[in-house]
Amino acid sequence: MSSKMKLKIMKAEMKNIQWAVLLLAFSLTARAQVISLDSVLRAIDERNPMLKEYDSRVKAQQAYTAGAKGWMAPMVGAGTFMTPYPGQNPEEASKGSLMISVEQNIPNPAKQAANERYFASRSAVEEQGRARQANVLRAEARSAYYRWVVAEKRLAVLKHSDAIIDLMLKLARLRYPYNQGSLGSIYKAEGRQHEIQNMTLMTQGEIEEARSRLRALMNIPAEVPLMVDTTLRTRFLATTFASDTAALASQRSDVRQLEKTIEVMRLQQQLQQYQAKPEFKVRFDHMQPLGAGMPTQFTAMAMVSIPIAPWSSKMYKAEVKGMSHDIEAMRRGREAIIVETKGMMAGMAAQLTRMEQQLENYQDRILPALRRNYEATMAAYEENREQLPMVIDGWEAMNMAQLEYTEKLGEYYQMIVRYEKEAER
Repeated sequence: MSSKMKLKIMKAEMKNIQWAVLLLAFSLTARAQVISLDSVLRAIDERNPMLKEYDSRVKAQQAYTAGAKGWMAPMVGAGTFMTPYPGQNPEEASKGSLMISVEQNIPNPAKQAANERYFASRSAVEEQGRARQANVLRAEARSAYYRWVVAEKRLAVLKHSDAIIDLMLKLARLRYPYNQGSLGSIYKAEGRQHEIQNMTLMTQGEIEEARSRLRALMNIPAEVPLMVDTTLRTRFLATTFASDTAALASQRSDVRQLEKTIEVMRLQQQLQQYQAKPEFKVRFDHMQPLGAGMPTQFTAMAMVSIPIAPWSSKMYKAEVKGMSHDIEAMRRGREAIIVETKGMMAGMAAQLTRMEQQLENYQDRILPALRRNYEATMAAYEENREQLPMVIDGWEAMNMAQLEYTEKLGEYYQMIVRYEKEAER
C-alpha cells in the first residue's frame, strides 16, 4: 500500500473519530446544540450517502480505466492433425500427428489509447454529477435551516402575543364583576388565545419537520438534539457572473457535467472511428507425428483484420454519424440551460430587491406604527378610557403584521436559496 493511500485512510479514520466524538457529545448534553449553517453544509458533504455513492462511482470508473489497455487472453488448444479414422491400416507416414496450438490477438495500439481516454473521461462526468447532487442537497439544507430560523422567530411572536392576550383576559375578568367590561369581549379574547395556541402547535410541527430533514441530510441519529442559530441574518448578494455566459457555464455543475458528457461522447466517437484500423492475430501450431520416421512440423501464421470492407464498415460509420447528432443536441441543450438560467437569475434578483424593500417597510414603518397604536389603546384600557374590543383589534393588527413579516422573511430566505442554487454558491 502506497504512502498516499495510507494517508487518505488515516484522514478518513480521523474524520470518523471526530464525528463519533461529536455525536457522543451531543447525546451526553442535556440541551440541544446550536449548529451553524456552515457546519450543516460541511457535514452533508462528508456524510451524506448520496454523495458517497458518487464517490464510489468515480472510483469504479478509475478502476475501469486501469484495465482499458488490457489484451485478450491467449488461446491454447490440443488435438490431432490428419489422423485417419479407426479401422484402417495406414502406413507409418499416414498416421497423422498430435497438434498443440497457441493463438493470441494483438490489439491496435491507437485503438487501445482511444479506449483508455474514453474510460478516463467518464470519471469526470461522475465527479460533476456529485457536484450537481451536492448543490441540490445544499439548497435543501439551506431551505430547511431558514424555515427553522423563521419558525423560531414566528414562535417568539406567538409566545409574546399569547402573553399579551393572557394579560387582557386577566384585566377583563377583574373588571367584569364591576360592570367595566362585557362577557362577549372575554369570550372573544379567549377565542383569539386558542387561535394563537393552534398556530403555535403548527409552528412547532414545522420546526420538527425541519429538524428531521436536517438530521437526514447530515446522516446523524434521530436522537441527537439540534438547534439552529436564531441570530442568523442573511442578505441577498447578487453574483457578478449572472450576465457573463462563460463565467456562468464554468460555475454551474450541470453545465460542466453536460460539457464532460459531450467530451465522453466525442471520445467514444473517436473510438468508433478507430474501428477502421486493423487488428492483428498470431498463431503457432506444433505437430508431433504419430508414425515412426516422420519429422515434427509447425505452422506459424500472422493475420490482420480488414475493417474497411464495405459490409463491415457500415456499422461503425453509422455509429459515428449518430454520435455527431447526439453531440450537437447536447450542445444545444447546454445553450438552453445557460439562457434559461440567466433569465431566471435576473428575474429573481429583481424580485429579491423588491422583497428587501418590503421587509424594510415592515421594520421601519408598519410594525412600529401598529405597535404604537396597540400600546396607546392598551394604556387607555388600563386607565378605563377604552373598551377591550378596541384593544383586541389593535393587538390583532399588530400581531397579524408581525406574522406577515415572518412570512415575508421566510419567502425572502427561500428566494435567496433558489438564487444561490442557480448560482451554485
